[in-house]
Amino acid sequence: MELMTRIDIPESEWKMAAGAKVLLVGSCFADEIGEKMVRGGFEAMVNPFGTLYNPASIAASLLRSISEKEVGKEDVFCGGDGVWHSWMHHSKFSSTDVATLVERINSTTHRVADFLREADVLVVTFGTAIIYRLKETGMLVANCHKQLDSLFVREQLSAYDIVDQWQMLLQLLESVNPKLKVIFTVSPIRHKRDGYHVNQISKGILLQALDEIVNNKWNYFPSYEIMMDELRDYRFYAEDMIHPSAQAVEYIWQRFEDTYFDNKTKDVVAKATKEWRQSQHRKIVES
Repeated sequence: MELMTRIDIPESEWKMAAGAKVLLVGSCFADEIGEKMVRGGFEAMVNPFGTLYNPASIAASLLRSISEKEVGKEDVFCGGDGVWHSWMHHSKFSSTDVATLVERINSTTHRVADFLREADVLVVTFGTAIIYRLKETGMLVANCHKQLDSLFVREQLSAYDIVDQWQMLLQLLESVNPKLKVIFTVSPIRHKRDGYHVNQISKGILLQALDEIVNNKWNYFPSYEIMMDELRDYRFYAEDMIHPSAQAVEYIWQRFEDTYFDNKTKDVVAKATKEWRQSQHRKIVES
Protein backbone atom coordinates (compact mmCIF):
# COMPACT_ATOMS: atom_id res chain seq x y z
CA MET A 1 0.00 0.00 0.00
CA GLU A 2 1.31 3.46 -0.94
CA LEU A 3 1.26 5.55 2.25
CA MET A 4 2.21 8.90 0.71
CA THR A 5 1.65 10.93 -2.43
CA ARG A 6 5.02 11.12 -4.15
CA ILE A 7 5.73 14.08 -6.41
CA ASP A 8 7.10 12.98 -9.78
CA ILE A 9 10.16 15.11 -10.56
CA PRO A 10 11.64 14.59 -14.04
CA GLU A 11 15.39 14.02 -13.92
CA SER A 12 17.27 17.11 -14.99
CA GLU A 13 18.91 17.00 -18.42
CA TRP A 14 21.98 18.62 -16.88
CA LYS A 15 23.78 17.99 -13.59
CA MET A 16 25.68 20.24 -11.21
CA ALA A 17 29.36 19.52 -10.97
CA ALA A 18 30.88 19.20 -7.51
CA GLY A 19 32.11 22.58 -6.32
CA ALA A 20 30.01 24.51 -8.87
CA LYS A 21 29.46 28.24 -8.39
CA VAL A 22 25.87 28.69 -7.22
CA LEU A 23 24.02 31.88 -6.32
CA LEU A 24 20.91 31.38 -4.18
CA VAL A 25 18.44 34.24 -3.65
CA GLY A 26 14.98 34.65 -2.21
CA SER A 27 13.05 33.61 0.87
CA CYS A 28 14.54 32.05 3.99
CA PHE A 29 14.10 28.62 2.40
CA ALA A 30 16.98 29.65 0.10
CA ASP A 31 19.09 30.00 3.26
CA GLU A 32 18.24 26.42 4.28
CA ILE A 33 19.23 24.92 0.93
CA GLY A 34 22.16 27.30 0.53
CA GLU A 35 23.61 26.24 3.88
CA LYS A 36 23.55 22.62 2.72
CA MET A 37 25.33 23.57 -0.51
CA VAL A 38 28.05 25.40 1.41
CA ARG A 39 28.55 22.39 3.69
CA GLY A 40 28.62 20.17 0.61
CA GLY A 41 31.60 21.98 -0.87
CA PHE A 42 29.89 24.16 -3.47
CA GLU A 43 31.15 27.68 -4.08
CA ALA A 44 27.78 29.01 -2.97
CA MET A 45 26.78 32.62 -2.38
CA VAL A 46 23.63 32.59 -0.26
CA ASN A 47 21.21 35.52 -0.11
CA PRO A 48 23.88 38.21 -0.37
CA PHE A 49 21.18 40.94 -0.17
CA GLY A 50 19.56 39.25 2.80
CA THR A 51 16.24 37.42 2.80
CA LEU A 52 13.90 38.63 0.04
CA TYR A 53 10.39 37.25 -0.22
CA ASN A 54 8.63 38.59 -3.29
CA PRO A 55 9.59 38.17 -6.98
CA ALA A 56 9.69 41.92 -7.64
CA SER A 57 12.26 42.64 -4.92
CA ILE A 58 14.36 39.63 -5.91
CA ALA A 59 14.37 40.74 -9.55
CA ALA A 60 15.20 44.34 -8.59
CA SER A 61 18.16 43.22 -6.49
CA LEU A 62 19.58 41.12 -9.33
CA LEU A 63 19.04 43.92 -11.83
CA ARG A 64 20.89 46.41 -9.61
CA SER A 65 23.80 44.01 -9.37
CA ILE A 66 23.95 43.30 -13.10
CA SER A 67 24.04 47.04 -13.82
CA GLU A 68 26.34 47.58 -10.78
CA LYS A 69 24.19 50.52 -9.73
CA GLU A 70 25.61 52.12 -6.61
CA VAL A 71 23.66 53.90 -3.89
CA GLY A 72 24.45 57.06 -1.96
CA LYS A 73 23.33 58.68 1.27
CA GLU A 74 20.23 59.98 -0.49
CA ASP A 75 19.08 56.39 -1.13
CA VAL A 76 18.97 55.31 2.52
CA PHE A 77 17.12 56.56 5.60
CA CYS A 78 17.64 56.94 9.33
CA GLY A 79 15.09 55.30 11.61
CA GLY A 80 13.90 56.70 14.90
CA ASP A 81 16.49 54.65 16.74
CA GLY A 82 19.38 56.38 14.98
CA VAL A 83 20.14 53.36 12.78
CA TRP A 84 20.49 53.81 9.02
CA HIS A 85 18.62 51.39 6.73
CA SER A 86 17.99 50.66 3.07
CA TRP A 87 14.45 49.96 1.88
CA MET A 88 16.02 47.65 -0.71
CA HIS A 89 18.08 45.52 1.66
CA HIS A 90 17.87 43.30 4.72
CA SER A 91 18.59 44.72 8.17
CA LYS A 92 21.95 42.91 8.22
CA PHE A 93 23.23 45.86 6.16
CA SER A 94 21.91 48.46 8.65
CA SER A 95 24.36 50.57 10.62
CA THR A 96 24.55 53.53 12.98
CA ASP A 97 27.00 55.00 10.45
CA VAL A 98 25.56 55.96 7.06
CA ALA A 99 28.91 55.63 5.27
CA THR A 100 29.26 52.06 6.55
CA LEU A 101 25.78 51.17 5.28
CA VAL A 102 26.44 52.64 1.84
CA GLU A 103 29.81 50.89 1.58
CA ARG A 104 28.31 47.54 2.57
CA ILE A 105 25.61 47.84 -0.07
CA ASN A 106 27.91 48.93 -2.89
CA SER A 107 30.61 46.36 -2.17
CA THR A 108 27.96 43.61 -2.13
CA THR A 109 26.52 44.87 -5.42
CA HIS A 110 29.89 44.60 -7.15
CA ARG A 111 30.66 41.25 -5.52
CA VAL A 112 27.38 39.75 -6.74
CA ALA A 113 27.92 41.20 -10.23
CA ASP A 114 31.32 39.50 -10.45
CA PHE A 115 29.89 36.23 -9.14
CA LEU A 116 26.95 36.27 -11.57
CA ARG A 117 29.24 36.62 -14.57
CA GLU A 118 30.96 33.34 -13.62
CA ALA A 119 28.17 31.44 -11.85
CA ASP A 120 27.05 28.02 -13.05
CA VAL A 121 23.64 28.02 -11.40
CA LEU A 122 21.17 30.56 -10.02
CA VAL A 123 18.57 29.20 -7.58
CA VAL A 124 15.58 31.53 -7.04
CA THR A 125 13.01 30.95 -4.28
CA PHE A 126 9.76 32.92 -4.42
CA GLY A 127 8.00 33.30 -1.05
CA THR A 128 4.98 35.53 -1.57
CA ALA A 129 3.20 37.63 -4.19
CA ILE A 130 2.47 40.34 -1.60
CA ILE A 131 4.56 43.50 -1.88
CA TYR A 132 4.78 46.79 0.00
CA ARG A 133 5.41 50.27 -1.39
CA LEU A 134 6.16 53.57 0.31
CA LYS A 135 3.02 55.71 0.26
CA GLU A 136 5.04 58.88 -0.25
CA THR A 137 7.00 57.78 -3.34
CA GLY A 138 5.53 54.48 -4.54
CA MET A 139 8.94 52.86 -4.13
CA LEU A 140 9.00 49.07 -3.83
CA VAL A 141 10.14 48.03 -0.36
CA ALA A 142 12.07 44.82 0.19
CA ASN A 143 12.22 45.25 3.98
CA CYS A 144 10.00 47.46 6.16
CA HIS A 145 12.57 47.52 9.00
CA LYS A 146 9.74 47.53 11.59
CA GLN A 147 8.68 51.02 10.58
CA LEU A 148 5.07 52.21 11.02
CA ASP A 149 2.48 50.35 8.92
CA SER A 150 1.00 53.71 7.95
CA LEU A 151 4.06 54.42 5.78
CA PHE A 152 3.25 51.60 3.35
CA VAL A 153 0.72 50.47 0.81
CA ARG A 154 0.15 46.74 0.49
CA GLU A 155 -0.32 45.29 -3.01
CA GLN A 156 -0.64 41.85 -4.55
CA LEU A 157 1.37 41.11 -7.67
CA SER A 158 -0.40 39.43 -10.55
CA ALA A 159 1.07 36.47 -12.41
CA TYR A 160 1.38 38.78 -15.43
CA ASP A 161 3.46 41.30 -13.42
CA ILE A 162 5.86 38.57 -12.35
CA VAL A 163 6.16 36.97 -15.79
CA ASP A 164 6.78 40.29 -17.52
CA GLN A 165 9.55 41.35 -15.13
CA TRP A 166 11.30 38.00 -15.00
CA GLN A 167 11.26 37.30 -18.71
CA MET A 168 13.14 40.55 -19.29
CA LEU A 169 15.55 39.83 -16.44
CA LEU A 170 16.29 36.31 -17.71
CA GLN A 171 17.14 37.70 -21.15
CA LEU A 172 19.57 40.09 -19.49
CA LEU A 173 21.10 37.30 -17.39
CA GLU A 174 21.62 35.26 -20.56
CA SER A 175 23.50 38.13 -22.19
CA VAL A 176 25.72 38.50 -19.11
CA ASN A 177 26.33 34.78 -18.60
CA PRO A 178 25.16 32.48 -21.45
CA LYS A 179 26.12 29.30 -19.55
CA LEU A 180 23.97 30.14 -16.50
CA LYS A 181 21.36 27.57 -15.46
CA VAL A 182 18.38 28.86 -13.47
CA ILE A 183 16.30 26.83 -11.01
CA PHE A 184 13.08 28.33 -9.68
CA THR A 185 11.14 27.08 -6.68
CA VAL A 186 8.32 28.26 -4.42
CA SER A 187 9.04 28.32 -0.71
CA PRO A 188 7.01 25.84 1.35
CA ILE A 189 7.00 28.32 4.24
CA ARG A 190 3.57 29.81 4.86
CA HIS A 191 3.25 33.58 5.26
CA LYS A 192 0.74 34.13 8.04
CA ARG A 193 0.86 37.94 8.30
CA ASP A 194 -2.02 38.38 5.87
CA GLY A 195 -3.81 35.17 6.84
CA TYR A 196 -3.67 31.63 5.48
CA HIS A 197 -6.33 32.22 2.83
CA VAL A 198 -4.28 35.06 1.33
CA ASN A 199 -1.18 32.87 1.60
CA GLN A 200 -2.82 30.19 -0.55
CA ILE A 201 -3.86 32.75 -3.16
CA SER A 202 -0.36 34.18 -3.11
CA LYS A 203 1.28 30.79 -3.61
CA GLY A 204 -1.14 30.11 -6.48
CA ILE A 205 -0.07 33.32 -8.21
CA LEU A 206 3.60 32.36 -7.85
CA LEU A 207 2.95 28.88 -9.25
CA GLN A 208 0.98 30.26 -12.18
CA ALA A 209 3.70 32.77 -13.00
CA LEU A 210 6.48 30.20 -12.82
CA ASP A 211 4.57 27.81 -15.06
CA GLU A 212 4.84 30.43 -17.80
CA ILE A 213 8.34 31.66 -16.94
CA VAL A 214 9.94 28.21 -16.96
CA ASN A 215 8.26 27.17 -20.24
CA ASN A 216 10.58 24.18 -20.96
CA LYS A 217 13.62 26.48 -21.00
CA TRP A 218 14.41 27.04 -17.34
CA ASN A 219 14.08 24.68 -14.40
CA TYR A 220 11.41 24.29 -11.74
CA PHE A 221 11.91 22.33 -8.54
CA PRO A 222 8.69 21.58 -6.59
CA SER A 223 9.70 22.37 -2.99
CA TYR A 224 6.21 23.67 -2.21
CA GLU A 225 4.47 20.65 -3.71
CA ILE A 226 6.71 18.21 -1.84
CA MET A 227 5.87 19.90 1.47
CA MET A 228 2.15 20.11 0.75
CA ASP A 229 1.70 16.58 -0.63
CA GLU A 230 4.54 14.26 0.32
CA LEU A 231 5.07 15.75 3.79
CA ARG A 232 1.51 16.78 4.67
CA ASP A 233 1.80 16.06 8.38
CA TYR A 234 2.52 18.45 11.25
CA ARG A 235 5.42 16.27 12.39
CA PHE A 236 7.31 17.73 9.41
CA TYR A 237 6.90 21.29 10.71
CA ALA A 238 8.98 23.20 13.23
CA GLU A 239 7.50 24.29 16.55
CA ASP A 240 5.94 27.39 14.98
CA MET A 241 3.92 25.13 12.64
CA ILE A 242 4.95 27.45 9.80
CA HIS A 243 8.50 26.50 8.84
CA PRO A 244 9.54 23.03 7.67
CA SER A 245 11.32 20.97 10.32
CA ALA A 246 14.95 19.96 9.93
CA GLN A 247 13.73 16.53 8.84
CA ALA A 248 11.52 18.07 6.14
CA VAL A 249 14.34 20.29 4.85
CA GLU A 250 16.64 17.27 4.69
CA TYR A 251 14.04 15.29 2.74
CA ILE A 252 13.51 18.11 0.24
CA TRP A 253 17.29 18.45 -0.06
CA GLN A 254 17.57 14.75 -0.91
CA ARG A 255 14.98 15.15 -3.64
CA PHE A 256 16.98 18.15 -4.93
CA GLU A 257 20.14 16.03 -4.97
CA ASP A 258 18.38 13.25 -6.87
CA THR A 259 17.22 15.76 -9.48
CA TYR A 260 20.36 17.81 -10.08
CA PHE A 261 23.37 15.74 -8.88
CA ASP A 262 24.91 12.70 -10.52
CA ASN A 263 26.43 9.95 -8.37
CA LYS A 264 29.91 11.47 -8.49
CA THR A 265 28.66 14.83 -7.21
CA LYS A 266 26.58 13.10 -4.53
CA ASP A 267 29.69 11.29 -3.27
CA VAL A 268 31.72 14.49 -3.13
CA VAL A 269 28.91 16.36 -1.35
CA ALA A 270 28.46 13.53 1.18
CA LYS A 271 32.18 13.52 1.96
CA ALA A 272 32.38 17.31 2.29
CA THR A 273 29.29 17.38 4.52
CA LYS A 274 30.75 14.67 6.76
CA GLU A 275 34.01 16.61 7.08
CA TRP A 276 32.06 19.77 7.96
CA ARG A 277 30.15 17.95 10.71
CA GLN A 278 33.37 16.55 12.13
CA SER A 279 34.91 20.02 12.16
CA GLN A 280 31.89 21.37 14.07
CA HIS A 281 32.16 18.53 16.57
CA ARG A 282 35.85 19.33 17.14
CA LYS A 283 34.99 22.98 17.75
CA ILE A 284 32.42 21.98 20.38
CA VAL A 285 34.88 19.62 22.10
CA GLU A 286 37.70 22.20 22.05
CA SER A 287 35.47 24.91 23.49
